[in-house]
Amino acid sequence: MTQTIAPRLRTLVLLLVAAACALLAGAGPASAHAALTGSDPREGAVVDTAPAQVSLTFSESVSTDDDSLRVLDPKGKRVDDGKPSGTGGTTYSVKLHAGLPDGTYTVTYQVVSADSHPVAGAYTFSVGAPSETSVTVSGPSAGGGFVGGLYGVGRYVSYTGFAVLVGGAAFVLACWPRGSGVRVLQRVVVSGWLALTAATLLLLLLRGSYTGSGKFADVFDLNLLGEVLQTKPGAALVSRLLLLAAAALFIAVLFGAYDKREDEEKRDLTFGLAVGGSVVAAGLAATWAMSEHASVGLQAGLAMPVDVVHLIAVATWLGGLTALLVALYRGPADTPVPALAVRRFSRVAFGSVIALVVTGTYQSWRQLGSWTAFTDTRYGQLLLVKIGLVAVLVGVAYFSRRWTAQLAEAAPAVAGAAAARRAEKASGNASAKAGTKAPGNASAKAGTKASGNASAKAGTKAPGNAKVAQKASGTAKGSGTAKGSGGSQRAAQLARQRAAVDAARQKRQRDADPNRFGLRRSVLAEAGIAVVLLVVTTVLTQTEPGRTEEEAKAAGGSSAAASAPSTGAVTLDMPFDTGAQNGKGVVRVELDPARVGANDMHLYVERPDGTAFDIPEVKVALTQKAKDIGPLPVAPDHITTGHWSASGVQIPMAGDWEVAVTVRTSDIDQVTISKNTQIG
Repeated sequence: MTQTIAPRLRTLVLLLVAAACALLAGAGPASAHAALTGSDPREGAVVDTAPAQVSLTFSESVSTDDDSLRVLDPKGKRVDDGKPSGTGGTTYSVKLHAGLPDGTYTVTYQVVSADSHPVAGAYTFSVGAPSETSVTVSGPSAGGGFVGGLYGVGRYVSYTGFAVLVGGAAFVLACWPRGSGVRVLQRVVVSGWLALTAATLLLLLLRGSYTGSGKFADVFDLNLLGEVLQTKPGAALVSRLLLLAAAALFIAVLFGAYDKREDEEKRDLTFGLAVGGSVVAAGLAATWAMSEHASVGLQAGLAMPVDVVHLIAVATWLGGLTALLVALYRGPADTPVPALAVRRFSRVAFGSVIALVVTGTYQSWRQLGSWTAFTDTRYGQLLLVKIGLVAVLVGVAYFSRRWTAQLAEAAPAVAGAAAARRAEKASGNASAKAGTKAPGNASAKAGTKASGNASAKAGTKAPGNAKVAQKASGTAKGSGTAKGSGGSQRAAQLARQRAAVDAARQKRQRDADPNRFGLRRSVLAEAGIAVVLLVVTTVLTQTEPGRTEEEAKAAGGSSAAASAPSTGAVTLDMPFDTGAQNGKGVVRVELDPARVGANDMHLYVERPDGTAFDIPEVKVALTQKAKDIGPLPVAPDHITTGHWSASGVQIPMAGDWEVAVTVRTSDIDQVTISKNTQIG
């Protein structure tokens, strides 16, 4: 049975790793948690005179430097003074050079939100009239690229290490004190500490490049590291390292002095370790709460302690589940996990679930703000996935509790049988020992007496043979020593073989227990779901909260990534009827390449039968109502019968645009028709 379980365990682990990698690959760079909610001039606006400054308003406070806000002219030359200043709360401005000419200007920004995540983007506005621009704004480097991916991996490892460290130690201390001497549990807890420590050091080194240039070479810039240490996220990472030093001392006591004490003495030390471990665990959780989502926004003073409780509950449940799984599958055969320890963990896990429901409900309300955000924002959709996973995990845990109850009922019978076997074995050993000792002593005593008599007799008869007797005695002694040494090695080998056979027998008996086997399977399923749940939770911490995203949309800003450029022309067919004779037809509008910047526009006017014909006048206007841009007039030139054209038509930004065409078929008969199209 064990041989069939091991391949299943390996297969499930591989599947879980693949699922985690798939989620990691799809996560991408960290989303902006501070959204651009307003700007002056507005995105896509056309102003009569050049403004003295450009102001940007975010949904929360941000950190800036000399390169955070930049304004570029149509040729890509910087026209700002490079010194952003806060004009109140969440609004930041940069002054522009005097006497700027007409044309389209590009505003780029790259800042760090108060919850530690980089925010970057760009938009355009025009002075006088839109113009061609040679500025190409690529995707933001902050938070992306190789450094961004490595930083994301560090975040996943840090959360996992925290869960394994805190949950594993809690399982040993609260559920199975004797497990402090089980080597596999020691390895689990120590591995969690090592993973969290390594990930924290990695995040600290990557932080400067992650929020700045995104270049891997900047990881080794000591000046940049010094700047990071002066920020809130940097201070949180340093505090985490100091707390990990205290955690190392806790682990040394738990698996050292605590393990060596007797059960009565352990009770006195358990309380002290529980208090100390709880303080360290709360401190580690606070390093996340004080530097990420919970530290900014609505009710931050209440949100941070709630987040600490939430993180500890997650770690206690999932980390303890990991420790239980490892103990069930890899624990020593002579020290199986007792039913009492499983029952204790079941109660601890139930309490953790209650804490998760309460704190998770509050966090959901705080981060979403409305029911529609569950389905209309990425954060809400991920939260629905997390809620579903928790529900499935609780369902699987229900079956684990049933197996635990059955295991507890069967435990007395199993313990009685084991005691009987030990008593029988002890009785057999005593009998064998007594039977061996008596004959052996008698033989030895008789042999010694006879040998003594023979020696005396031989000495009397032949004193001259003393040297021969001495030599023979030495030879016999050497032979006896060699034989005794070989016998000791043989005895040790036999003892090891007996121990291995006994361990294998105990393992077979343990695996043959259907209750314990069912528990192992259900706990394995719980652990598999828990891995995916932990991945989704980590992705949530890197996703823009639904409340922020909806506020940005309502304010007219956009926190979403820029749409990909269109790959071809847009063609719109719009029937018209001015009500006059020969006033019916179809106007076809072609816009190429239908993306931000300069475009070519062609208009074709045809009768209902498809033949081209001329009309006195045709005009076009472009409007983006969502951004309050336009109407931007376009006056096409007449080319040939039924064909008009305009080149260099400027589209200032991507989005849903209304294309309105005014058709005049006589001096008094005209009509305006329109259609919407996506231009990106």
